[in-house]
Amino acid sequence: MPMIRRLRRVVHRAYRRTVDLSHPARSPLGSAVVNCVLYEDGRRRPGPYTADEALRQARASGRGFVWIGLHEPTEAELASLAERFRLHPLAVDDAVRPHQRPKVQRYDDPDGPGTLFAVFKTCRYVEHEELTATSEVVDTGELAVFTGADFVITVRHGGHGSLGPLREELEAAPEQLAKGPAAVLHAIADHVVDDYLAAADALQNDVDAVETAVFSEHAGRGDAGRIYQLKRELLELKRAVTPLERPLRTLATAPLPPIGESIRPYFRDVADHLARTCEQINAFDGLLDSILQAHLAQVTVAQNEDMRKITAWAAIIAVPTMVCGVYGMNFTHMPELRWTYGYPLVLAVMAVACVVIHRSFRRNGWL
Repeated sequence: MPMIRRLRRVVHRAYRRTVDLSHPARSPLGSAVVNCVLYEDGRRRPGPYTADEALRQARASGRGFVWIGLHEPTEAELASLAERFRLHPLAVDDAVRPHQRPKVQRYDDPDGPGTLFAVFKTCRYVEHEELTATSEVVDTGELAVFTGADFVITVRHGGHGSLGPLREELEAAPEQLAKGPAAVLHAIADHVVDDYLAAADALQNDVDAVETAVFSEHAGRGDAGRIYQLKRELLELKRAVTPLERPLRTLATAPLPPIGESIRPYFRDVADHLARTCEQINAFDGLLDSILQAHLAQVTVAQNEDMRKITAWAAIIAVPTMVCGVYGMNFTHMPELRWTYGYPLVLAVMAVACVVIHRSFRRNGWL
């Protein structure tokens, strides 16, 4: 699966470069820039803009901000923006290199208001016809957000989690977008958490399917692989969701510029949604543990049943084996050796003994 994800990213990035380099507003900023937009009073200003032009106009008017979106930028591409927007080097390094833990950090600037740096894990449920021991259920990416007094810079890693639809929703609500970069940060956090909820709800079907299969009459011993794979995918989702609880609580309660008092209730709402998702994921995790234990118990019972049947048939076969062993010792003086009806009598005794033992085992549920 990691190889498939890397191939997807390479193909997606190659395609994006062939398209984006032709855009007049993107090529000066590098091929990683998806969009550079200036907003004033919650409304999008007609462009295109370079980063310098957009930032200059936003600060000149005092009523706008810049939103720059990037997808998997190189160090050089992000470094050029870091100089313009005075981004902290540690935050820039975290934004370029994915696989960061979800977090929110404040970087002060002695010559300015400072920057808020947030990292989110994006998540997408992978559709599949049937859950197998190798199915990919959850695909994760990463989204880093730099939020300043007059700018928002988003850095996305992964082949999903595009912010285009989110941008359109915000532009359709200028009164919310007029609250500034903090409104964009809230919308991004809400969008990410909504994806968590959608993935968790979709996982419910897989958990129900596994539970039904384990407790059905035709449960197979290969179900353990499916359960383990689903548990691994759930763990990947858990790693994305759980660490985000504390950062969201910080955004909802702590005085962190540029998060104003008016926007904090929105972050509290997102934090509540995230708490619900965490509870749901923890419930799935516990349920899968119980399902796995029940499956292993079923396998143990089935093995005991098999061993009991094998033992019962071995006991039945032991009777003729013993008789044949006695009469196969070839002693000269043995009873019934020269008797005309000795052979059929011995066969009859063995058959009767086997039938009696077989009926006894059937009566006791061994066969």
